[in-house]
Amino acid sequence: MTTGAGIERAVAVTTTTGQRLHGSRPTVRFGPSRQRLILAATLPLLLLGLWGAMLVARAQPAAGIQVGDRAPAFALADLDGQPLRLSDLHGRPVIVNFWASWCGPCVEEFPMLARALDAHRADGLVVVGIVVQDNSEAARAFMQRMGAAWPAAMDPGEETAQRFGIYAPPESFFIHRDGTVVGRQIGQLTVADLNRQLALILGEE
Repeated sequence: MTTGAGIERAVAVTTTTGQRLHGSRPTVRFGPSRQRLILAATLPLLLLGLWGAMLVARAQPAAGIQVGDRAPAFALADLDGQPLRLSDLHGRPVIVNFWASWCGPCVEEFPMLARALDAHRADGLVVVGIVVQDNSEAARAFMQRMGAAWPAAMDPGEETAQRFGIYAPPESFFIHRDGTVVGRQIGQLTVADLNRQLALILGEE
């Protein structure tokens, strides 16, 4: 009769010197080249996932002012140092356009805003630019280059942008004469977008 002591069992044991004892299984280790291959294979997937998440977030309206809300009051200084207060514009239709000199879509928006301002100046239309994620020198040069004739202000600490819930420039808010936000454009305006939003703020008081 064979006792339990006579049964030889294989146990996976490795000595501190790395020598494998009888019956043990080898430890699988990946060398540096294998690790680099794994990293190279997974990194594109991680970047793709991050890019997709950013696109989804960009497509969603940022938290902040929505259509039907009262426009947040702000008191800033324009690029010439003159006071720029939204409260001073009460009773007039206002476009508040958040922009930056490095913003490609802003280059295309500015001529449209200029034409709208010229066409509806008799209606009291006002365009106000608020510069975000930029510096005053670049903003001033951009305004001059684009021939923009409306006031633009820096936003210290981006407090105004935060109150409006800006994600990134460009973004525009269309404010009725009574101070209510009746239109919000996230991203670049098209001519059709601008005309549709203008119809909302140029109605009767």
